[in-house]
Amino acid sequence: MKMRVFVGLVLAVVACGCSWVFTQQVAGEEPAAKVLRLQRTEDFVINGRGDASAWKKAAWEPLQLRVTDGHRYQTRVKMLYSRTGLYVLMEAEDSTLTATMNEDFLDLWKEDVFEFFLWPDERYPVYFEYEISPLGFELPILIPNFGGEFLGWRPWHYEGKHKTQKATTVVGGSKQSGARVEGWKAEVFVPYDLLKPLQNVPPQPETRWRANFYRVDYDDGKTTSWDWARVGTSFHEFDKFGTLIFE
Repeated sequence: MKMRVFVGLVLAVVACGCSWVFTQQVAGEEPAAKVLRLQRTEDFVINGRGDASAWKKAAWEPLQLRVTDGHRYQTRVKMLYSRTGLYVLMEAEDSTLTATMNEDFLDLWKEDVFEFFLWPDERYPVYFEYEISPLGFELPILIPNFGGEFLGWRPWHYEGKHKTQKATTVVGGSKQSGARVEGWKAEVFVPYDLLKPLQNVPPQPETRWRANFYRVDYDDGKTTSWDWARVGTSFHEFDKFGTLIFE
């Protein structure tokens, strides 16, 4: 891969290595390849509730439990795209908010978290990873992944049109660490201006990207994980991601 792909990334490296990769043994057979067709929408304001009328265009996609002995919480996602960016909505059942981190760019995968990965151009092993906690803190990073050797790169000048919009809400309880709840939601807008260094951005009608969605929960000291497209022991097996088709 030509080095100039990275020169134009305008990103600063964050000090993290392969130790932060979440892995868990997967149970059961691999399901069929996942495909999600995205409807186009006009831009709208997100609030973490997912009650904007635009969401009526999108069908829910369930995430599948990755382990046989995990919590049986239901988790599902929706996605839309507009002229300026992507909208992602996650809805999850839960019992306890296992979340104590109170800043962005921390190791959010070590507590309750929702994640999605976007791989716009299959010519290059570089993709965008986004994580958000029930408390609304985020981790947006770029991942150059060469044969399983990778680091997370943090956005530079992460403000204005380059910054995500995000919000979370909690169902049946308060949005605070350790709260007893019935579930939580996360709503995120990712502007194309943040993703442009990845190539094949913005998408055009019938453009295809590879992608995946994940959730990790830590209730009662037990780690449970979910995925949309089935990967193996690592969330970073990008060759197994599902496919987004922009209608």
